[in-house]
Amino acid sequence: MPSAAPFDATTLPRIPRASVSSHNTPDDLYCIIDSHVYDLSDFLDAHPGGSVVLAQIAGTDATTSFYNLHRHEVIVKYRPSLCIGLVEGETPQIIEPHAGDLSPVPYAEPLWLRPQYKSPYYKESHRALRKKLREFVEEEIRPEAQEKEADGTYISQELIDKMAGNGLLAMRLGPGKHLHVKELLGGVVKGEEFDAFHDLVVGQEIVRANARGFQDGNMAGMFISLTAVREWLGNVELKEKVTREVLSGEKKICLAISEAFAGSDVAGIQTTATPTEDGWIVNGTKKWITNGMFCDYFVVGCKTAKGLTVLLIERGEGVDTTRIKTSYSTYPVPSTSSPLPTRLTHLPSAAGTAYIQFEDVHVPHAHILGSENQGIKVILSNFNHERWGMAAMSARWARTITTECLQFASQRIVSGKPISSLPVIRAKLARMISLSEAMQAWLESITDQMCQMSYEQQSDILGGPIGLLKAFCTQSAGEIAVMAVNIFGGRGLTQGGMGKLVEQYHRTIAFDKILGGTEEVLMDLGVRQAMKKMPKAML
Repeated sequence: MPSAAPFDATTLPRIPRASVSSHNTPDDLYCIIDSHVYDLSDFLDAHPGGSVVLAQIAGTDATTSFYNLHRHEVIVKYRPSLCIGLVEGETPQIIEPHAGDLSPVPYAEPLWLRPQYKSPYYKESHRALRKKLREFVEEEIRPEAQEKEADGTYISQELIDKMAGNGLLAMRLGPGKHLHVKELLGGVVKGEEFDAFHDLVVGQEIVRANARGFQDGNMAGMFISLTAVREWLGNVELKEKVTREVLSGEKKICLAISEAFAGSDVAGIQTTATPTEDGWIVNGTKKWITNGMFCDYFVVGCKTAKGLTVLLIERGEGVDTTRIKTSYSTYPVPSTSSPLPTRLTHLPSAAGTAYIQFEDVHVPHAHILGSENQGIKVILSNFNHERWGMAAMSARWARTITTECLQFASQRIVSGKPISSLPVIRAKLARMISLSEAMQAWLESITDQMCQMSYEQQSDILGGPIGLLKAFCTQSAGEIAVMAVNIFGGRGLTQGGMGKLVEQYHRTIAFDKILGGTEEVLMDLGVRQAMKKMPKAML
């Protein structure tokens, strides 16, 4: 994790290495970590791991021991208050990451971002967008994401306003007229030039905040619903009003299709829309609705006389939302003054996942998306961008976890050697790398096709391939999650410390597998679509 405030040790005194060894008592305790000298004399009682472990490394070079137990971010946090100098004649060797930097770890970046490789898909504007967006994610999004992930509160209006101001909210919808004449992220790419590969860069960079609940809480509802409004809402004045309100950050919107009665089986929806002289009366419930707790608009799938109809419903009388506790809901953190209750209770999730009840809700005629009874077309065509986006995010998460394992395998010392020296660990790493690279390659191939096709063509041709892509990505991710826990051992089961990302990933990977359509449904969709076009080609 990049340092929020880079520490400059060059102005500190130089201390002979030999003199450090004399500071080896509890009252006078020095140690060396990567050629930095630390005075831990007043830190023994404050050390989260207790004083004994510090006494064991008193007066020594503790670099190997430290990185065997801790992430680099720990030393970054404490260095300003504990570092008293540099070892005379030595230069620190540990790489200090900075906001926007590419990782030098092998396979940590997709192939197109590695200096020694080329790609036909990306231009300079894609690279400029990647750098600028990574800086924004690491400096603005990640700090809040980590805070909200821990306490379960929702995204701040301040961050939403920043993303509205720099065009990031608008970019989440993908290419389109809504981006025209906009200067995105300070002008690194023009709205008219924004293509599916820019969209891919946005999707893969924004998840680098590494907080799965907050990831969905960060306007994921908008990402999968405003696209439908833009494409299918016939009332132009209303469409532009909603678009303006949402992309300015003034209001929030989400997609409400799933029910306790109907998940992947969209045709089984039980929420009804009964026609009246001036619109519809909607009654029913929706479940597992991302961002539903804090949204102002809901894009709702309803059962009508001869099919499904999709309506835009504004929060108001008859609309009630209740929080749902999920796997990325957090637990309260115990303390000495406020211990945990006997029965563990979840705090809310940053995703704002909701159960929604619509009771006699009046919806005007102008709020229909597409045609009455033809809502299945709206729902299925809108799934493509959602599923493609989830595949993109899943591929990035898989690469992040693979990178975590590569670094841990180099740091973790067992029997005097890093565990990367063990063939069984290298075999797991090889499998993780292969899956990560395959996910990205297929993703970029599909993205290239999206660049060549209209929305209608994508709806007709790419539904099956995108379904198979998402299923492959999430199946691969599940395999990577299990291997990562095995590599990290107990640390991979611990919410904090070296394995915190691996634990989170393993605990929440099912969201990617389920949301947007389960693996089984998507694999079946892909094959069924292929079989419809099967020619009379005999063996």
